[in-house]
Amino acid sequence: MSTKYPHVFAPITIRGVTFKNRIELAPPGALGTGDERGFVTDKFIRCFRMFAKGGIAIVSVGNCTIDITESSDEDGQLQLSDPACVNQLAKFSQMCENYGAHANLELCHCGKDNIPERVGGRAAFSSSSFITVAERKRAAQLGRDPIPTVEMSREKIRETVEKFAFAAELCKKAGMKMLMLHGAHGNLFAQFASPFFNRRTDEYGGSTENRARFAVEVLDAVRARVGEDFVIEYRISAEEFHPTQGTHFDEALKFISYIKDKVDILHVSGGIHDVWGEPQYMQYMYQPYALDQMYNVHFAADVKKTYPDLIVNTVGSIKDIAQAEEIIASGKADFVAMHRALNADFEMVRKYAEGREYEHTPCLRCACFRMSTPPAFPCAVNPMYGMYEEYPEGVLPKAPVQKKVAVVGGGPAGIEAVKVLLERGHDVTIYEKSADFGGNVANGVAASFKQDLRDYLTYLRAFGSCARVRRFMNTEATPEMLAAERYDAVVMAIGADPILPKVPGWDKPHVHWAPDVENGKYPCGQKVVVVGGSSVGTEAGIHLAMEGKDVVVIDMDKHCSLANTGAEYILGKLMEEHHVRRELGWKLLEIRDDRVLAENVDTGETWEIEGDTVLFAVGMKPRSQEAWKFLGCCPESNFFVIGDCQASGDVRDAVHGAFESLRYF
Repeated sequence: MSTKYPHVFAPITIRGVTFKNRIELAPPGALGTGDERGFVTDKFIRCFRMFAKGGIAIVSVGNCTIDITESSDEDGQLQLSDPACVNQLAKFSQMCENYGAHANLELCHCGKDNIPERVGGRAAFSSSSFITVAERKRAAQLGRDPIPTVEMSREKIRETVEKFAFAAELCKKAGMKMLMLHGAHGNLFAQFASPFFNRRTDEYGGSTENRARFAVEVLDAVRARVGEDFVIEYRISAEEFHPTQGTHFDEALKFISYIKDKVDILHVSGGIHDVWGEPQYMQYMYQPYALDQMYNVHFAADVKKTYPDLIVNTVGSIKDIAQAEEIIASGKADFVAMHRALNADFEMVRKYAEGREYEHTPCLRCACFRMSTPPAFPCAVNPMYGMYEEYPEGVLPKAPVQKKVAVVGGGPAGIEAVKVLLERGHDVTIYEKSADFGGNVANGVAASFKQDLRDYLTYLRAFGSCARVRRFMNTEATPEMLAAERYDAVVMAIGADPILPKVPGWDKPHVHWAPDVENGKYPCGQKVVVVGGSSVGTEAGIHLAMEGKDVVVIDMDKHCSLANTGAEYILGKLMEEHHVRRELGWKLLEIRDDRVLAENVDTGETWEIEGDTVLFAVGMKPRSQEAWKFLGCCPESNFFVIGDCQASGDVRDAVHGAFESLRYF
């Protein structure tokens, strides 16, 4: 057993089922890989093999509907009402067993969140009749009247209980040894449990005990069907975070008291997806980088304190095995579930077990989680995510001929290039002109809410320092230097320089690139004007405001976005809390000693903004001309320009560009 992470790698046996460690894949949907019937496909199995072979104990698949004719809200989701699904499902179960993991389906009825257009226009069933925010918005977009939910009759409740039990039986017939009931995130169990959504006056409404009755009946029916040698996991939102309409933690604790003796693992999550498209509530499910890491763990810890005999699983922005070890060792939980962290690095568990932590690629919590399947954005740091058909083992094949390759620049593109070239079996030398790796990532980590990017910087430096390459640090490569080495290939990843628009006053001593002031290279006055309202400028403004500065952020683009970071709402709240003004549609005209002059792009109105410090965050200029000076240092066909020196972008652009340029080389 690993001595560094003894609690994570301690096996545990529940109802005769042994789990080799305490790490579960937090259930994504089927990622669009189910067929038109909702059955497991070979594509589905290849997709989830990536996770199973990485060393986790439980491979969970989310949102598996117990009746696809009345509960459907996702493309390609699995369904568990047709006995014909068992044969294919058994292949998935066996695949997981082959890797020493357990297959685990999250059985779900989405209730109010059923989309009528997916089920022939039928209304959604729920605990009571109401119209959700999501349905009102959807109806407006489609030009129809909103369709209220249908309150489930007692007969319908009994039918639904039986559907859950039947779905559980199909799981067992497929060779599975566990399942998960989805009682979190506003699904049907949560709708019955909710004092807001459940408005019934019969034995299923009113008191907490009555509102727990539906879950209790399903748990009893499932247990009767699967027997005693089968593990039941129940997922719950400890807090739904809506100030007036959601279930809060004190109510969730009471609810748990009625189900605790009927579940084997309580999976403590948070959030609700009733308010479709409204990030102030959705954020607690997808938890972007501006929220604290391990965001939900304190809920799991309090559940564990209240019910010490209950086996508790925790989930939500848990980034790596070291964090999981601390959680379990301190008694906050018994299992740890991760999703995005495993998207970023399928092999994370194995790497930590084998002492290869430096190879672990940390999740940035940027934008991959969206309510769509497959996700609307690929993983920023793992370009192999989603490529399970081309690379079914999750590794690049060796190149037929080993080549001697130089990589110039140690930022995200350069380090990804090194990683790809090593996987392909090449002999690699890296040149870095500074004392450490990281490139411009090192300029973007100052703000307190940029912990994920700091983790990524740590990875870049650790991988660059530990990889089996020849390294030249504090060395600015020259064409002559590389030509003398007679490299077979040269990869240029020398980055970009900040753009400082040459408006009148741009060269005054109080004018700087925003990250230089954030990182203490230059002093900062009290009144700060940030020119550039995208994520870089806005985050810099928030960071400086958190240090007590008076900050105004301007941008000439009236529609300037925060680059799909997923944290737009939280950044907005931080701006509000720290009194940052972000004004769009204002063009910088002139920088003076104590103020700037800006013009409204629509009206021509001018605005004098006080500022003793002016910071630019308007983009980067690629060092492409410098890069192309190295063209003659190797055969021209083997010369690559990647990352910001090819086209300025973000971490995702750098990593994916490097991977695509070199994965066949």
